[in-house]
Amino acid sequence: MGDRITYVGLDVHKDGIVVAVAEGGLRGEVREYGRIANTPAALDRLMCKLGGASVRLRVCYEAGPCGYGIQRHLSARGHECVVVAPSLIPKRAGDRVKT
Repeated sequence: MGDRITYVGLDVHKDGIVVAVAEGGLRGEVREYGRIANTPAALDRLMCKLGGASVRLRVCYEAGPCGYGIQRHLSARGHECVVVAPSLIPKRAGDRVKT
């Protein structure tokens, strides 16, 4: 795999996916990359644009009603993909629950 790691966060919805990217390891600046369709072809195009011979992609998204199809699709193509349970995401002191 590659020398560099790029972290990719997906905000998955039924009709689309909002993509955020952090390059430069764990200390890299997080930037919004854009929005793509929620289709396997759009995911493949995104991974080709972001990845390369010297880049390893680590992808994550929040577990939700869209299920694990994205995780299975990306893993089958050799990408690291983690589905994160919302209840296990650390919260900063002072963050309140929306009501």
